[in-house]
Amino acid sequence: MNRPFPSRNSSSDSFVRVNGKIRAREVRVIGVDNKQLGVMPLNDALSLARQHAVDLVEIAATAVPPVCRLVNLGKFRYEKAKKEKESKKHQHASTVKEIQLSPRIDPHDLGIKIAHAVDFLCDDMKVKVSLKFRGREMQHTEIGFDVIKNFLEKISPFGHRDFEPKLIGKGINVMVTPLPRNKRAKHPTRVEGHSHSSHSPGNGAQPDDKKKVPVSSEASAKGLTHNPFANIEVK
Repeated sequence: MNRPFPSRNSSSDSFVRVNGKIRAREVRVIGVDNKQLGVMPLNDALSLARQHAVDLVEIAATAVPPVCRLVNLGKFRYEKAKKEKESKKHQHASTVKEIQLSPRIDPHDLGIKIAHAVDFLCDDMKVKVSLKFRGREMQHTEIGFDVIKNFLEKISPFGHRDFEPKLIGKGINVMVTPLPRNKRAKHPTRVEGHSHSSHSPGNGAQPDDKKKVPVSSEASAKGLTHNPFANIEVK
């Protein structure tokens, strides 16, 4: 069968049939206004596409008869790409990332964990916060709850807890769901980027930079880091 006009799909994806590449004798046509035009011979559908200066795009090849739409091929590709992008956003919402804490966590390490949680929440991912107790730490679970409480307060502008933190076995667990975009705070790195650009190079390191310097293992051994169990007498 001769094609009434050249196909515009010479460089498009192979799974999308357009114009003369459609093989069915009859097709169900959707008009340019998205209204059903009924079943008609392929030649009539191609003629109708030519009259409206659009393409005949097969959108449901497995249907009987196949469903085709009168639409500009470029517009069709744009709409399809937009739908795929939206679907990926919804997939992020079902993704769960885990953040693991400990009762003895250093303030610097806690800050890193908070930053990771904010990144996940701003990407519309859920965050599972887990805190594990080891050995005699189970005798002072209140310290673990304080760490969890502090952590949840820091990320509260970006997500809300699904339930109150629970002690299960030798750990505390809580699930955090991202807030809607219109109620969520802006990502902190973007805010910090604007604030750093306002400082001149001659000012040297900012106070925030000093906070980000990791504590050495030697300093940790000497008790210079924060250890909530340091003043507890073990019997």
